[in-house]
Amino acid sequence: MKRNATAVWNGSGKEGKGYLTTQSTVLNKSQYSWSTRFADGIGTNPEELMAAAHAGCFNMKLSFVLGEAGFTPDELETKCDVTIDNGSITKSELTLRAKIPGITADKFKECADNAKANCPVSKAYNCEITLDASLA
Repeated sequence: MKRNATAVWNGSGKEGKGYLTTQSTVLNKSQYSWSTRFADGIGTNPEELMAAAHAGCFNMKLSFVLGEAGFTPDELETKCDVTIDNGSITKSELTLRAKIPGITADKFKECADNAKANCPVSKAYNCEITLDASLA
């Protein structure tokens, strides 16, 4: 399986601008620029998209791990914060709030740690990954 996205950029690094389009067209010429990445401009940026990818991938992997353990989550809500330091992504912080009927705290932690270690996006990232997981 392959998925793709296309980025187009015009101009210099700080004054230029570009747009992103995904294969599904959920992003369709979505604007990005220096100000959307490093200030408060309107549009998206690579780090925001990486955070969304990590949160979404983690939730899906956790859902599969829970299913294999005999549980079906009512809801998995994961926020991901990506940190940039000196031009590198140094950390991806996952914060999970979960509603899972009948699961024990120990089993929940085991499943969440498994998903953190084994979701494809976690495996692709070369940075520290943390997880703060709690049951609602």
